[in-house]
Amino acid sequence: MSVENILVVRRSLFDEVGAFQGFCCDSDRHLRAFFLPGNSFFLPRPDAEQDPSHKQLIPYCVFVHAGKVLRYTRGGSSGEKRLASKMSIGIGGHVNDSDVGANGFDEAGYKASVHREISEELHINGTYTDRIIGLINDDSNEVGKVHLGVVHLVTLSTDDVTPGEAAIADPAFVSLDDLVQDVEHLETWSQIVAEALDSFELLKQ
Repeated sequence: MSVENILVVRRSLFDEVGAFQGFCCDSDRHLRAFFLPGNSFFLPRPDAEQDPSHKQLIPYCVFVHAGKVLRYTRGGSSGEKRLASKMSIGIGGHVNDSDVGANGFDEAGYKASVHREISEELHINGTYTDRIIGLINDDSNEVGKVHLGVVHLVTLSTDDVTPGEAAIADPAFVSLDDLVQDVEHLETWSQIVAEALDSFELLKQ
């Protein structure tokens, strides 16, 4: 069986640019540094999952329509077994070396990987736009110590979406008020993003 190689940056680079805990709106300076030649590279996933000296860059896409947020339950086939059965508002996954283009991996390769993940995980009967609204870091648990989330706000032209994978169960659009009131049932990253959406009024921008 072939081993998946996934995109990482050194934890020391994250610390140098400016480590934080929780949500960071100022993502531009981090991403500029991460995508400089040589600063992001690929490691075998089994190694990266156990190595806190590196951070795996994870696109974390939050889908919204008409002011409501798509929430779902992670099914048993979720790639991250430590998060199975938890509720989430983030869809995405690892960036792997299949996304490397002819000129090597760069920001364009990252964007291509995001759109690949979206097309694999959701069937969207309409159009969408996306923008990066921040980063998530959570060093309080074993999953968070080896991951760094790049949060994309994906605005849909329709709520006509269906799961593309069994890992996305019971999807539904909910209001931000309902999401925040029920925040304790979300996985940690989703809790962080839900509170950021509310605090910074990011759905209104």
